[in-house]
Amino acid sequence: MTYVYDFAEGSKDQKDLLGGKGANLAEMTNLGLPVPPGFTISTDACRAYLAEGASPAGLADEVGQHLARLEERMGRRLGDAADPLLVSVRSGAKFSMPGMMETVLNVGLNDESVHGLAAAAGDERFAFDSYRRLLQMFGGTVLHIDSEAFRDALDDLKDERGVKNDVDLGVDDLRGLVETFKGIVSSHTGRDFPQDPRDQLDLAMRAVFDSWNTDRAVLYRRQERIPEDLGTAVNVQAMVFGNRGMDSGSGVAFTRDPASGHQGEYGDYLQNAQGEDVVAGIRNTVSLADFAEVDKAAHDELLAIMKKLESHYHDMCDIEFTVEHGKLWMLQTRVGKRTPEAAFRIAVHMADEGLIDMDEALRRVTGDQLAQLMFPRFDENAERTLLAKGMNASPGAAVGKAVFDWATAVEWVERGEDVILVRKETSPDDLHGMMVAKGILTSRGGKTSHAAVVARGMGRTCVCGAEALEVDAKAGEFTVRGGKTVREGDVISIDGSTGEVFDGAVPVADSAVVRWFEGQEVDDPLVEAVARLMGHADGRSRLIVRTNADTGEDAARARRFGAQGIGLCRTEHMFLGERRQLVENLIVADDEAGQEAALAELLPLQRSDFIEIFEAMEGLPVTIRLIDPPLHEFLPDLTELSVAMAVADTRGHRKRRQRKLLEAVHRLHEANPMLGLRGVRLGIVIPGLVAMQVRAVLEAAAARIKAGGTARPEIMIPLVATVRELELVKRTVREVAAEVQAELGVEIPHLVGTMIELPRAALTAGHIAESAEFFSFGTNDLTQMTWGFSRDDVEASFFSTYLEKGVFAVSPFESLDIEGVGTLVRTAVEAGRSTRPDIKLGVCGEHGGDPDSIHFFDEVGLDYVSCSPFRVPVARLEAGRSAAAGGISDSA
Repeated sequence: MTYVYDFAEGSKDQKDLLGGKGANLAEMTNLGLPVPPGFTISTDACRAYLAEGASPAGLADEVGQHLARLEERMGRRLGDAADPLLVSVRSGAKFSMPGMMETVLNVGLNDESVHGLAAAAGDERFAFDSYRRLLQMFGGTVLHIDSEAFRDALDDLKDERGVKNDVDLGVDDLRGLVETFKGIVSSHTGRDFPQDPRDQLDLAMRAVFDSWNTDRAVLYRRQERIPEDLGTAVNVQAMVFGNRGMDSGSGVAFTRDPASGHQGEYGDYLQNAQGEDVVAGIRNTVSLADFAEVDKAAHDELLAIMKKLESHYHDMCDIEFTVEHGKLWMLQTRVGKRTPEAAFRIAVHMADEGLIDMDEALRRVTGDQLAQLMFPRFDENAERTLLAKGMNASPGAAVGKAVFDWATAVEWVERGEDVILVRKETSPDDLHGMMVAKGILTSRGGKTSHAAVVARGMGRTCVCGAEALEVDAKAGEFTVRGGKTVREGDVISIDGSTGEVFDGAVPVADSAVVRWFEGQEVDDPLVEAVARLMGHADGRSRLIVRTNADTGEDAARARRFGAQGIGLCRTEHMFLGERRQLVENLIVADDEAGQEAALAELLPLQRSDFIEIFEAMEGLPVTIRLIDPPLHEFLPDLTELSVAMAVADTRGHRKRRQRKLLEAVHRLHEANPMLGLRGVRLGIVIPGLVAMQVRAVLEAAAARIKAGGTARPEIMIPLVATVRELELVKRTVREVAAEVQAELGVEIPHLVGTMIELPRAALTAGHIAESAEFFSFGTNDLTQMTWGFSRDDVEASFFSTYLEKGVFAVSPFESLDIEGVGTLVRTAVEAGRSTRPDIKLGVCGEHGGDPDSIHFFDEVGLDYVSCSPFRVPVARLEAGRSAAAGGISDSA
């Protein structure tokens, strides 16, 4: 196997083998740009090294052969005492991983060759400055000495000499600093700095390989979802020197502004400096425009090269360069990282310039970037007082009065107040408060907790797991550990992008993008770019995007955001708040007559809800899921009710209703309620509940039709495991439908289908499709059932450990488990369509708004995805991106 390649042997398309840096150095070399020669040790070598624990056989000889060719080309030998060749050693993985492994410059210098470098350059100060840099970089990155030891020694010397900058130190200062640094190496490692140049090179190379598995590299890959098995390449390159005087220097440049996307020249240049000085901020840099005054010839050549690179890569490029005695050298280029705003604007600009087409422009932006543009942000220049910091669970900025229960949140919002709902952790009971609050703050939980998931779905700012807060909901206050107490009504601000919690009101800036989605006229270049890409995405996408909405208000907003129907209306959410009392009446009813009376009270309330939803979704399909959770969720907590009853008994206050409630709680108590009496099972045991809900749906649809509108209800039966269950409930649906149509004299077109959320349902989908007119995959429950764990129970207990140890690359509740859950989805799609070719297929779980999951759903051939209103634009964009990337056509 070949492990080492000269720059001229590669190309930009070989990032898997040569890493991003090596592939782009090869590309620039082949373009004829002024690149110092060198070679790349491939990722194959890294993987072999990590697997074997030592350099693979033959690697040392290959490195020697390429080093000899480099020496021949440069006319100097590595570390030669008379006129040394020096090289840089840099890491370079396929994906940029900043901070994984810093560069080591000036490899080859030692106690003898430093004098040869001084003689050849005619500059002793430059030689010893280069040597101290090698010692500092090698000591920190290769020998793992705390870099503070070197920085402190340098700062002490500058203080002693009364100078501010490194360049103000004289040759004698630097000669003494070299000895100080060598002493640091010796005292920290127990051995002297290696004098053999080839030993320096080999040690630096192995350090790069080892850096692949450092804690920070592993953490970065986990955060960015970079595969663990890629490995990194090592780039060895002849040194050119920006620290040879004021006619030399180093800089970084971007072909466009990476923050805003504006065209022009952007970057920094630092005279008499090596590359690390520019990013380290040791001295003030000058802009590229000012660089023209320093060295116009080099500046003009750089601009010409920047234009050539952007035209060649068809993208914004990030460039590192060095000037040595007026000669420009290109050290690196790559496609530059950019802000979400810049991503959208650059994509559209390049399409207008003819560098790319609109499909490619669409592929250049992501749903995650769009989501960031939709959240408001705090004014960065405003004063603020930090109270605590938690997890940045859902981006954005929110300001409001602290409230500690959902009822207060609703009450205060109705009177015109902005509120932040503060809880130890949230539950479904808090939904009303979460819906109206500007933001949500919890002292417990993580990024996949109930609060985080619901907040992201609704577009609410959320900070979770702020452990420094002691929340006392009953007292209506929280105390910052060792600090201030914030009481109900006190104003706080939370930043969901950083996880920070501030005292008082911090000014926020509204999102222009959201204002545009809401239908407002917004004169903003960013909004124009978003609008054009959204339009192209809608034109390209095959997948339809629906929304998960339980109220007319949410449905209307989702429609403004581009939803083409409702994929999930959760009817149990209509039973919360004040209506919960009516559900209690149903549960504690003594007989069938009592149950019917309770259902009769619920019917008009549900019907009015559905009328609002049908009005908001005029002409579009609305999938309505019949009640899904177990009934005990609508009853008081067993412990609290038992305590209340015990107190009442002690005082002789016997309350019949409380007694009946306690009996009902005991009767409905289940060890594993999510695996118990819920969904279709509840509909079979209490058919009157199904009949009431179906009647409410169809009477609402009839009312809409009589009013001259259109209603397209799709009734969904949850938690079906066998076709027989579906048929039993479907029979009730058909009977009620016949009664309603006869009573009202209106034909009501409707579908009856099921939610595929059990592995058995997915595996027997062919049979279930005999009765179901549509499937909607409930991927939240399907994930829980497939993995065998409850999200509410396990996220806080071991998910962090699983992520840390690589069991998960990402939580399976955030992004679909393609290998496991995805296989069940694919199986059900194929079986369902084999039985009923025209069956409608969608997904309504949280994954319906996840960018990566959407591409999978498109690939397996679903008809639509459904997500919360705030995620609808993200899903629309990703549906278009999937089509532009090939989508289902590639697999058809």
